[in-house]
Amino acid sequence: MNIGEAASASGVSAKMIRYYEKVGLVEAPARTDAGYRSYGSRDVHNLRFVRRARDLGFTVDEIRDLLGLWRDQGRRSADVKRMALDQIWLLEQKARHLQEMADTLKSLADCCTGDARPDCPIIAGLEAGQPLSSRRPNRRFGVTNERAVPPRR
Repeated sequence: MNIGEAASASGVSAKMIRYYEKVGLVEAPARTDAGYRSYGSRDVHNLRFVRRARDLGFTVDEIRDLLGLWRDQGRRSADVKRMALDQIWLLEQKARHLQEMADTLKSLADCCTGDARPDCPIIAGLEAGQPLSSRRPNRRFGVTNERAVPPRR
């Protein structure tokens, strides 16, 4: 199948397929005599794996590691579980940060009368420039400004 068909079958856009090939996440497929990519069911299966991992928030490097574990029949499930638990921890941190952002914005919006007057607590709150928290999620350490790491389970 051509790249468009592989994209449809895998749920990964043709542009992303080319990108994943370029960064070595997936192998470039065989080419036809005319130079077109020719994908098989194995290629589509790999692309679906990558798509699902991306949907779960894993980075390209983490997906590369997951692909290595997936292909390694001698893998330790503990290694896969550790990666999953680390990702869960990060997603939970991000969710908490997003909720804090929403709560802060809601508080500012609740203080605003929303009338024709120019004074606005939302603008004043943005102008004050006070950060929500110094604990913004960060992939490398879990949170910024701290060298926190997810708990190992």
